[in-house]
Amino acid sequence: MKKQNLKNNITAIILLLSIAGFAQNEKSNTVSLNEFYSKIKSEKNPQIIDARGPEEYALNHIEGVVNFNLESKDYAQQVAKLDKTKPVFTYSIGAGRSVWLANDLLKKGFKQAYSLEGGIANWIGNGKPFYANSKSKLSLAEYNKIIADNTTVLVDIGSKYCGACKKVKPVLETIKTQYGENLKIVEIDLEENPQIVADLKTVKVFPTLILYKNGEIIFKKDGLGDLKKDVDVALAK
Repeated sequence: MKKQNLKNNITAIILLLSIAGFAQNEKSNTVSLNEFYSKIKSEKNPQIIDARGPEEYALNHIEGVVNFNLESKDYAQQVAKLDKTKPVFTYSIGAGRSVWLANDLLKKGFKQAYSLEGGIANWIGNGKPFYANSKSKLSLAEYNKIIADNTTVLVDIGSKYCGACKKVKPVLETIKTQYGENLKIVEIDLEENPQIVADLKTVKVFPTLILYKNGEIIFKKDGLGDLKKDVDVALAK
């Protein structure tokens, strides 16, 4: 019995170390926007992969990229077109699919593969060059007028392809019911308003929540968190 318990304990330890090692590799492949951008600029013909779905890619993307991910039917053929000796740069809506892709490329013998922290949200949200198939419905001037014309404004910036962003919507409805006309809520999605997301130069991840009072930002949240509580606390001051 003791030998069996010892064997089980050793197996558990090995499993934990394997998971930790995998997590560490996953983390080490994800780099900041500045590092990602710098590495791309240092390459004559950078290999950049948009790891989102084709519908997402069609709406907006970094210029000069190819679009495929682990679930693409022609995944193997697309990978075969890449140069294993040169760095590969991947991104998605956040850092999910792109991290998995970067890790898979490393397993396949690629020397370097990097995933962008914050994904396309971070890239466009900090004013880096991008392609969009339509103009923003909301301009920066119109955005600033909304902030100026209302005492308190809660801005929700996200994407319809972002899972966490969808969880914000029911919370916003609860906040809207509680505060009514005393709080203006503005919802901005990347698909319909890419340029305003870029112009604000403040988005690092989706969703991003910004609360203004008298034209000043009183809090900014990267990610959902306890949004309702944070709004209540901020407006109670």
